[in-house]
Amino acid sequence: MGPQTDLNLFKEKAAAVQVVISEITDVTAAFDYAADLTTKQGGKSMAAFGWDGQDRADLEKACSQAGVNLVMDNLREHAANLHTALTLADWGIAATGTLVLDSGSEDLRLATMLAEIHIAVLPLSRLRPDSEALEADLVRLMASPPSYVAFITGASRTADIERVLTIGVHGPQELHVLILKDQES
Repeated sequence: MGPQTDLNLFKEKAAAVQVVISEITDVTAAFDYAADLTTKQGGKSMAAFGWDGQDRADLEKACSQAGVNLVMDNLREHAANLHTALTLADWGIAATGTLVLDSGSEDLRLATMLAEIHIAVLPLSRLRPDSEALEADLVRLMASPPSYVAFITGASRTADIERVLTIGVHGPQELHVLILKDQES
């Protein structure tokens, strides 16, 4: 399969579990998307991880302009008010519409489990056709093992209660994936 085929399959599989997918050309678009969505849904705060340097400054600016409180550390202190989590996905798996995140940071784990909305930026160059194609990447990652790697397919869902499907019980009610057409693709 090629990059476009992988992207089409990822979109199909992710859409099947109600993931909202958009394509972007730069991370600034992701910051604006996240800040705007938070505001439109009545949220006041967003946790964001993996953004440094100019990206961090651009993210702070987008949140400030939207009136959104940006949390980048000590998430436990802000967990009760967290609306949105903005993350950078490490990989995507086209065959299942799955995101893979190195979630060694407790703040990152909390954000992706406690936020009502999870928005993940997935660089197109990090999309793999299937889990077998991810093996070499995971072997490199495990050279110095993280404490937690998350595989996320869609919003949180369970049918534990009388076999009735419920969304958002154990995590976000919505998952948005922003496919970044990065320079490596």
